[in-house]
Formats: sequence, structure tokens, C-alpha cells
Amino acid sequence: MGKYEEFAKVALDLVGGRENIVHVAHCVTRVRIKFKSKKATKPELWNVEWTNKNLPDLGCVGVVPKDNQVQFIIGPKVSEAYEDFLNVAKWNPENNSESEIAVEEDGPHDLKWALNKFGNFVAPIFMSIVPALIVGGIILSLKNLAVNYFGLDTTSGTAQLCLAIFDAGFAFLPIYVGMTLSRQLKMPEILGMMLGAVMITPRFNSGVVTDFFGIPILQTSYGGSIIPIIFGCIFMQYVYKFVKKITPESLTFFVTPLVTMAICVPVQLIALGPLGNYLSGYVANGVAWLGETFGFIAQPILAAVYPYMVMFGLDKAIQPISVQLISQLGYNNVTGIMGFISNICIGGTALAVARTIDNKAQRGMITSFGITALCGVTEPAFYGALISRPKVLLGTAIGAVTAGLFAGIVGLRTFVEGGCPGYLTLTFFIDQTGSLKFVILAVITALIATAVSFIATTIILRRDSKN
Repeated sequence: MGKYEEFAKVALDLVGGRENIVHVAHCVTRVRIKFKSKKATKPELWNVEWTNKNLPDLGCVGVVPKDNQVQFIIGPKVSEAYEDFLNVAKWNPENNSESEIAVEEDGPHDLKWALNKFGNFVAPIFMSIVPALIVGGIILSLKNLAVNYFGLDTTSGTAQLCLAIFDAGFAFLPIYVGMTLSRQLKMPEILGMMLGAVMITPRFNSGVVTDFFGIPILQTSYGGSIIPIIFGCIFMQYVYKFVKKITPESLTFFVTPLVTMAICVPVQLIALGPLGNYLSGYVANGVAWLGETFGFIAQPILAAVYPYMVMFGLDKAIQPISVQLISQLGYNNVTGIMGFISNICIGGTALAVARTIDNKAQRGMITSFGITALCGVTEPAFYGALISRPKVLLGTAIGAVTAGLFAGIVGLRTFVEGGCPGYLTLTFFIDQTGSLKFVILAVITALIATAVSFIATTIILRRDSKN
């Protein structure tokens, strides 16, 4: 019997049973279940008071129900809960077929719906490649650190191997995004990967591919870019579906990919790729300029609202900006900082809450939530300790605004994309030269966030206790 078997049984009942399930997956802390009809789910699923009272004892610290999806917040052991749910529901992940099952969308098609739709579409594209970006970025940071402070020769095999790992993470982004985006667009992944590969082949980058039947091809580098391949895959989706539709079934296996690539590759290299690269530069430079010019205003606000962006899934919508900044400019001075500050403030607030609890077991649990949040995983603390005590969220906001103001003034920036930012990701702040300048600034920012959120929350709780 698995540790989360009882949770799995309750969760399966709440979502309306196996026959109502469309898709089951998990991220870093949440089991995500998409269902066909909201009407088939149990009313208790939408009752916050009921879920807060009955699910924590089963290992679930919070529930985020949406129109046609529910997210059960587990924490670091989410994979165990996911496996137990699959076993209890007798659900095979290969049965995930959102594209083939009509889902009843009960909610209004408003701005929130559009943002959720966009975020849910974008998340699988970039979440899958984030580990490669983290590994490549951290390896480069450590290599630069070793060169600067430990005498590592830049021409040594070790240094070159580190650079090779970094290149594997960033230079092949068109292939990675081509694969994940094609999957989202319901095309064969190999076609998106091949289109991305064409853009970064040594032959193309050598400058010998100058034209296509007399039409000039712009000589540019697409390594580390994402917008050009996004344009290409979206165009390819329409071409692929049209060619597949008109091709006889007996010939489609080799005719459809052949004709699709024959059309898409020239269009990509002649028009869509250069347009995407042109826009990439403007997007990255524009966002970086906003961060450098108005960071002292933007960072406090972004850090304060970030927990609620995560709550509603809006954080996924900004992932393309983060990836683009890192790949285009080599640093992120906007979106990478707000998550770092916000996570640490949630940790500081949770630790302050734990100090006020008499029950030893509950105090220990919330303390562990706070420490986990300081390390970057905030859902257990946010849903298991803070959201049921809304007044303490003011302490989180005060800490975020204070630390965000400091980060904006000093121009804090991160050089690695992804992960769960917190005290364990300070290597993200080592710059391209191996300097520790931004690491020191990040430590100061983190200490401000921890101290201010802890003190502000403590004051709020004491005043509330007196009242």
C-alpha cells in the first residue's frame, strides 16, 4: 500500500471517477488532473473549507480547482502521490489524449480563461527543456568561477568540456523547442526537431547556403533562439495538416513529411526565421531596458504579486520571456528576480507562523514548509500555512516589496533560467566572468526578504492575538 493511496482514492472520487479523466500529470509539487465535465465532479472539490479540513491528513496541503482542471498540491514527494493515483485510478499515462476528447468548458471565455489557456499551452513547451538550461547555465557558472578563483586554464580539456555542456543546453534550443512545440501542436515531434536542426547545422552556419532558386537567404545564427522556431512550427502545423489531408493513406507515411519539409524549410530560412530573430532582439532588449530603467518600481510590485501569479497559473505565461532573455542577452533582470524574492518571503512568513503554533506536530510541519520555501518550493507553505491565514500574506508582501526595491535599485540579475529559485540557487547569480558581485547582492536581497517578511508577519500575528 502506497503512502498516498488514501489520498488517491479521495482525489479520484472528487474528480468524478476514472471515466471523467482526460489527462493526468505532475510538476514539481502538484498532481494535475484534467477532467471532461465540471458537472461530474463532487461539490466538495470546489469547497475550500472542506478540502482544507479533510485533505491535509492525507498528504495534500492544498487544492487549486479550475474550470476543467484540478491541481492537488503535495510538495517534494509529488511523484509518489502521482504514482499512487495512477495505480488507484488504473490510469495509463498513454491514455492522456486531450486532443481527442471533447472537454466541456463551463466557465466564461474571459481574460482569465485566455491567460489560463495560454499558460497551460506554454508550460509543457518550456518546462520540458528547463533542466537542460539549468544544467548548462550552472556548469558555465562553475567553470567561470573555477577560472577566476581557482586557476583553471581556459584552454584545458576540463574548461572545454564545461563549455560543451553549456552549448548542449543553449545552442540546440531550436531543436528542443521544435520537439516540445510540435508535441503541443499534435504533429510528429521529429518534424519540429528537424526544422530546428536545419537552422543550426554547420553547413548553414558556414555561410554557403546563400539562396533558394535565386531567392536570397539571410545569413544569421539561430543557436539559442526560440522565437524563430516557434514561428516555423506554427506555420508547419497548417502545412502538415493540409498535406496530410490531401495525401492518399497509402502514401502519407513518406509523402506528408517530405512535402511538409520541402515547403517549410525554405519559408523558414527566407522569411520566418529572420523575422523571428529580428523580433527576438527587440523583445529581449526591450524587457531588459524596462528592468534596468524602472526596476526599482517594477521589482517590488512583481515580487509582491508573484505568489498569486503562481496560484492562478499565470507564471507559466512569462516563461518564454525568461528563456528569451537568458538565451539572447545572457542574463535576466526582470522575471528571474521576482520568483527568487517571492519564494524566500513565503518561507520567512511560514517560519513566523510556525513560532505562534502550540501544537508541536503542526509547528514542526509548518517549519518544514518554511524551510522548503526558502529553498524554492513554496506550494506546501503557501497552501498549507498561509492561505488559510490571509492576514499573514501582508507580511509576505511587505518583505517582497522591501527586497524588490533593493534588488531593483542595485540592478540584480540572474544568469541561469529555470528551477525553483531560493537559497539553494545562488549559483544562478554567478555572471559570465565568474564574478561573485551579483551573488553577494542576491544574498543581501535574500536576507532582507527573509528578515522583513519574518518580522512583519510576527508583528501582524502579535497584534491579531492581542485583538
